[in-house]
Amino acid sequence: MRQKGTEKPFTGKLLLNKEKGVYKCGACGNELFTDDMKFDSECGWPSFDKEIAGGKIKTVEDNSLGMHRTEINCGRCGSHLGHLFNDGPTETGLRYCVNSLSLEFVSAKDQQQKITNTIDTITLGGGCYWCVEAIYQQLEGVKKVESGFSGGHVANPSYEEVCSGKTGHAEVVQITYDNTKTSLEEILEVFFSSHDPTTLNRQGDDVGTQYRSVIFFRNQGQQRQAKDIIQALDKEHIYNSPIVTQEVAFDHFYKAPDNHQNYYSQNKQQPYCRLVIQPKLEKFEKLFADRLKKK
Repeated sequence: MRQKGTEKPFTGKLLLNKEKGVYKCGACGNELFTDDMKFDSECGWPSFDKEIAGGKIKTVEDNSLGMHRTEINCGRCGSHLGHLFNDGPTETGLRYCVNSLSLEFVSAKDQQQKITNTIDTITLGGGCYWCVEAIYQQLEGVKKVESGFSGGHVANPSYEEVCSGKTGHAEVVQITYDNTKTSLEEILEVFFSSHDPTTLNRQGDDVGTQYRSVIFFRNQGQQRQAKDIIQALDKEHIYNSPIVTQEVAFDHFYKAPDNHQNYYSQNKQQPYCRLVIQPKLEKFEKLFADRLKKK
């Protein structure tokens, strides 16, 4: 790629590749082509009829070997890719003739797996879910927050049933987050700073088992982190009383009615929002000012 070499025809590993995915510069990872741009030109090298838009590739005149050709180089690092010809069979009329050795192929399956591996979910109960939801919606890295119910024995409970305290469910929020932008440790730091984890089955004037402090972990890693932070907080005597937050294996999440989702932003003038949620939100914004989503 640096010495502008050409691999032998019909020897490249990507010549017959038909998988869906993206072809990148083998030197710097710059995305150059997609699978739907590739075609079989029978010339012996991978061929494409167009490039990904945005100046991904730069062209220069090549008068070497007694020929006049158009050389194509990576627009980011300048590495040699191959040559561009005007004999393509598709509507573009172009044929980007590229060395397999100049390319890195990332399959769509691998791309999706990589994306999936960065997304995690945790379910937390810290009193009224309207309060907890409003806070996590502001945290950088959080992709989705849903209010609902977990930990009980009644399937698909109504809000009224949960409020009766007879279902065993807690009001919870299910948080989906990008672990490259935030972490479970940070999410739990927000959790313990935004409610009182020392009051059993109670948050302020909200009383009942449905308002218990609880972490529903999905794997041993989440359970271990929950235990570690609770032990550290108790050891440092952050609170005047011991933490009573439960650590429970996640079983099921039942989403609350639509009019309970995104509640604070839809009802900011309601007395409960102004008197209860707003002060908690202001405290969070002060403590985590550098971690708020950009508006």
